[in-house]
Amino acid sequence: MSSELIVFLVLAAVAVISGILMITRANPVNSALFLILNFLSLAGIYLTLHAQFVAIIQILVYAGAIMVLVLFVIMLLNLEDEERLRDTLTKRHYASMLLALVTLVLLVQVIGWDGAGSLAGMTEFAPNSVEIGTVEHIGSELFTRYVFPFELTSILLLAAMIGAVVLAKKRFP
Repeated sequence: MSSELIVFLVLAAVAVISGILMITRANPVNSALFLILNFLSLAGIYLTLHAQFVAIIQILVYAGAIMVLVLFVIMLLNLEDEERLRDTLTKRHYASMLLALVTLVLLVQVIGWDGAGSLAGMTEFAPNSVEIGTVEHIGSELFTRYVFPFELTSILLLAAMIGAVVLAKKRFP
């Protein structure tokens, strides 16, 4: 098994475990911290797939800006006085966990795990996979091949911002 595959599997396990811990924690700040760990492990997975630009954007946008926004909202809600809700695990919960596990096993069999550490038919990267994830390649594709959709999206976002300002002005004279 290659070292790249081992790193990928470790990061995937961290992503899955942090995702589960994120949704099972009662404290919202702890959930947000597990979400940050999940975002960072996803960025690591992107790096193992040679998508450097996507990994950096994952860290900057999601682990940085979005998590600041989430923590800001959590602090504004002032949840310290709320009574914690706890569910007891019933037979229905155990049955749903068993069903999820069976579904995961069936998916792995359908996809075709060959037991040698790789998926069937997916043993190598594409020959130009290292160049595709770089900033230069994404920038050149964005501003040559996809310039019209890029500009159309920017105009749409500008119209949405102007609409939000107009709607906010109508409420507060």
